[in-house]
Formats: sequence, C-alpha cells, structure tokens
Amino acid sequence: MTEKTRIVVIGATSGIAEHCCRLWVQRGPVELLLVARDAARTERIATDLRVRGPGSTVSVMTADFLDPGEIVRVADAATAAGPVDIVLIAHGWMPSQELCEDIQVAHDVLVVNAVSPALFAEAFANKFAKAGRGTVALIGSVAGDRGRKANYTYGASKGLLSRYAEGLEHRLAGSGVSIVLLKPGPTDTPMAADHKARGRRLASAEDVARVIVRGIDRKKSVVYAPPVWQLIMLIVRHIPRIVFNRLSI
Repeated sequence: MTEKTRIVVIGATSGIAEHCCRLWVQRGPVELLLVARDAARTERIATDLRVRGPGSTVSVMTADFLDPGEIVRVADAATAAGPVDIVLIAHGWMPSQELCEDIQVAHDVLVVNAVSPALFAEAFANKFAKAGRGTVALIGSVAGDRGRKANYTYGASKGLLSRYAEGLEHRLAGSGVSIVLLKPGPTDTPMAADHKARGRRLASAEDVARVIVRGIDRKKSVVYAPPVWQLIMLIVRHIPRIVFNRLSI
C-alpha cells in the first residue's frame, strides 16, 4: 500500500492555505496536520477537508507562533511519527501602512510575517536535513521585491523572508531538501480586505492556490502567483530610483 504524503500546514486558517489543502485532499489521500492559533476555526476547516477527501487523515494542532519554544515543539510533534514530505508556512498579517506607523504595530508585523515564519522554516529544515528529504514552502509576497511607500513595513517583512529562504536554499543545496518561496500578488482573502475595499483587482484564492501547489510539486525555488507578477515585479525592481521616488505605487 502506498504511503500517504505527509503535509504540515502552519497558519492553516489562511485563505490561501485552506485552498491548497482542498487541492491536496481532492487529488488523493494525504495526511494533513493543520497548525493554527484558533482551535475552533481550524477544526471547522479540518471537518470540511475530511468531507472533501474522505481517504485523507486530517488532524489539528494549536500553538503560539511567536514563541521559539513552541515552534520547536510543533516541529518535534509533526515529525515524531516519521518524515514529513511538505511543510507549508502560510501565516501572516497585513495592516495598512498608516497603522504600521505605530511602533508596536510595526514590531508585530515584522515578527509575525518575517521572524516567526523564518523560525518555523529553520526548525523544519533541520528535521528535513537529518532525513535527507522534504520540502519547505514559505508564503512570501510580491511586496517583498521592492520597498514602496504604500506598504513598506509589510514589504520589508516579506523581503526578509525572501533573503532567509534564499540563504536556507543555499545551505541545503544537494541535501535532498527543497526550499520553495511563494510570492502571491494581491489575493482575494480576508487579509486583503482593505485592497478590495479600494476597488483593487484581486486574484482568487483558488487560482493562487493552484499555482502554489503546482510550484511545490515541481520544487521551484521561487513561484509567483499568478505568474504574471514575475514580469510585473521585474519591471518594478528595475525602475530607476530617481523615477521610482516620483511615483505613487
């Protein structure tokens, strides 16, 4: 009997993460561990996934994502029964840049979006390195490609995550462990409610999840979702600073 693919999802209540899980259970039996802070909400998602994929095993775990000791505990518990194939690190928080002018909010954005995901990646990468296998997938953002006045605190947090993923991939090259950095553009999830209220065009979470799952399957180093954002951000990154500073983007 073929073993089920074992997948751990950190931040399982994320809209994008939930749709990734739906894709995984719909295409074949998997073993999912959903890790989040809100137990009731996570259990509702788990119940839905069990209905969508009756051959899959879906379990739930809660943790404090900001406590390094808790992060280690999650990695230990997730791998206790054997090697994990994929960990998707998906949690994040995107308040407006105006709110981020408050020092405490700026601190929390940097910790939630950068420090915590990086520590989860490190904890699982260490486990995977010992096993000689596994994929660490981190959800970053196109916002991390260049600092812009509209969201530079959030963008800086995702920029840190990009550099972290890049270094982690370099460290583990040739080890059998893959690092996949996922860069969604603005996506129709609760986290982007402010964008939606301003009438911005958003990609559907379902479409973004399909690109992400496909990118994880292929173990691509960097995945833009939708793919058009790779071209968009290439242009944005190469706008001369003297021109860029005059733009309202």
